[in-house]
Amino acid sequence: MDAANRFESRTTYWLLRAEYLVGLAVSAWLLIAHLDEVRWPVAFGLFAYIDLIGYLPGALAHRRARGGAVPRVYYVLYNAMHSWLTAGALVSLWAWTVGWEWALLAVPLHLCGDRGLLGNFLKPFSVPFEPHAHPAFTELEAKLSAPAAPAARPHATVHHLTRERA
Repeated sequence: MDAANRFESRTTYWLLRAEYLVGLAVSAWLLIAHLDEVRWPVAFGLFAYIDLIGYLPGALAHRRARGGAVPRVYYVLYNAMHSWLTAGALVSLWAWTVGWEWALLAVPLHLCGDRGLLGNFLKPFSVPFEPHAHPAFTELEAKLSAPAAPAARPHATVHHLTRERA
């Protein structure tokens, strides 16, 4: 929403996801348009490394914890591997050392798919590793879905103040 209210309403969440769906569509279209130029083993590797390092270890830890706490290192791994900063650094390093290639589109394809299709963004430490509604958020969401109260009227209007001075 904004810097002071770091949450999304249902509408802003879906709008944000829609932006990533556009990114997914563009990445997929470019990949398909250059199908014969893609080194597929590289593309599959670039697509998979994000979850092999960032998701699967945490998902296994979550299952082993059986509802208990998951160590923060798994959140850090997830967030680092699903970060545009890490992805940009990897793609840049690859392009600099190996050269640009269409297989690099697997990275934005993965990240845009996670956010646009699945609705998965970075994970805060305060929520379960696997998506599950936090009771505080459920309560907040219910309060936010109610119509907004009218803004309080100021005690004195500009017109009233100018008449008092005259």
